[in-house]
Amino acid sequence: MQDLLGRYLPEPPADIADIGGGPGVHARWLQDRGYSVELLDPVERHIQQATAAGITAVQGDARRLPWENDHFDAALLAGPIYHLTEAADRRLALREAIRVVRPGGFLAVVAINRAANLIGATLANTLLDRQRVVAEILETGFSPDNERMAQTTYHTTSQLRTELTNVGLRSITLHGLTGPGGWLTVAIDRHFPEIELPDTLTRQDPMLTALECSRLADRHPELTPASSLLFAVGQCV
Repeated sequence: MQDLLGRYLPEPPADIADIGGGPGVHARWLQDRGYSVELLDPVERHIQQATAAGITAVQGDARRLPWENDHFDAALLAGPIYHLTEAADRRLALREAIRVVRPGGFLAVVAINRAANLIGATLANTLLDRQRVVAEILETGFSPDNERMAQTTYHTTSQLRTELTNVGLRSITLHGLTGPGGWLTVAIDRHFPEIELPDTLTRQDPMLTALECSRLADRHPELTPASSLLFAVGQCV
């Protein structure tokens, strides 16, 4: 996330909206770099945590932002696009984000790859147990019986690009946020949660391996669909 945001954000100080920012994981990093950040999240506990960390935070809804027009230089939506299951609600959230960003500013969006459940369940060897849910997500991007992440929408790369294009964003670029390397950490978390890792997984730090794999893959757009999380950036007109 830090690598990718660093490519698109203007130099600090600049005003950044962290929409759906949770307890402020990204906002803290942005503030530390010298940005002025305002965070919005629907969960009261997250607002309390963010405020305790010194972040300006307000409880609210991504579909009805409390800020004036052209208030920010950029906005990050690292949650609303996959938590809003109705396409109309996602359009509202995107249009609201565009409204509060100055013309020429960037909007960054995180989405979950529609294939993530298929690959993840296969690596975890739970596919046969979750096959109906996985099939529904592959077909429509949503399953009402998704026990892993209820009320979650999953995007294809083409669907995500279309949704961003349809709200008027231009110069849209898609990246694989976790890249193919992210699946290494998924497999380790699943199969070695409380077990000492074998030598083959400790000679090199698996997190560093996963990150370097994802950085290498990011140079090749055809590998974007191999990522569990998608990161899209578009410019506001």
